[in-house]
Amino acid sequence: MMLSVRDLAISRGGITILEAVSLTLGAGEALVLRGPNGIGKTTLLRTIAGLQPAVSGQTLLPPEGAAYSGHADGLKATLTVAENLLFWARIYGQSDITPALSAMNLETLADRDAQNLSAGQKRRLGLGRLLVTGRRLWLLDEPTVSLDAASVALFAEAVRAHLRAGGAALMATHIDLGLGEASLLDLTPFRAKTPAAGQGGGFDEAFT
Repeated sequence: MMLSVRDLAISRGGITILEAVSLTLGAGEALVLRGPNGIGKTTLLRTIAGLQPAVSGQTLLPPEGAAYSGHADGLKATLTVAENLLFWARIYGQSDITPALSAMNLETLADRDAQNLSAGQKRRLGLGRLLVTGRRLWLLDEPTVSLDAASVALFAEAVRAHLRAGGAALMATHIDLGLGEASLLDLTPFRAKTPAAGQGGGFDEAFT
């Protein structure tokens, strides 16, 4: 099992927003999180990634952890495309960036500084980091922001290749990636019914 989430409750700003979330992902599986804006998709991914504590519940990841891609591309502006990828590859004990350059159509941009890339090119480079981590589990928050249709297709094929190689992906996105093999999970039924004890006094509550 790549990922196991059991009875997870998560909070934002001290208020529980989702509770009793349970899901599993095995090798070769992808799951897309859906739900209205503000329901907690980003918070759920960040909690699973270990970037913030859960209110309650259990999350089990692969021993090596997961590769997380959030809204920020995490690029070093004065490094070239190739240097950015090599920087991240070395952090994760990898060295070959050629597949990432090819998968994200970055070969012709390899020697260009990241600060001189367009928004879409920066996003492709940010996603290229996933391919040099060596991590089997990907956690992706709106990965196709700023991408045109052709680049979305490139990313979808990168996800497919990752799944074929035995990886897994948990994604929050409103875009149809064309991944028919991906399952969908609507988070609406997991919305917390009432704030937990001691969690009142939030901004929204003051106007109810």
